[in-house]
Amino acid sequence: MRAATYVVPAAAGDKEDGECAVFYFGQGQGGAVQDNLDRWIGQFQQPDGKPSKAAAEIRKQTINGLAVTTISLPGTYLAGAAMSMEKTPYPGYRLLGAIVEAPQGAVFFKFTGPAKTVNAGQAAFQSMLKSITR
Repeated sequence: MRAATYVVPAAAGDKEDGECAVFYFGQGQGGAVQDNLDRWIGQFQQPDGKPSKAAAEIRKQTINGLAVTTISLPGTYLAGAAMSMEKTPYPGYRLLGAIVEAPQGAVFFKFTGPAKTVNAGQAAFQSMLKSITR
């Protein structure tokens, strides 16, 4: 379930704002880390036609004693309502995502938007992740 949604104002030159969504489904819910990464990767296409999995930068780390998996992925974002077959392509977008494995259940952070906007918000996204505690 979506716990929060934050609008990230567009960077200079971008026409669209970014969005940072936070999801929490409860202990033992929300699916496996890899399943979520694969789903997010599947929401992007690459302009050169190569698989988005090859363009994804995935990193595992420990922050304040919690396992955190992050992903960075540029490309064309295929946005659509949950379970909808209709997808709107947004070229030149980027995803920063994080899955925090907390004792009370995984928390999912998904920051998407035009690449310049996401790039401008990357440090704040990282700071947010570093602030998470048990």
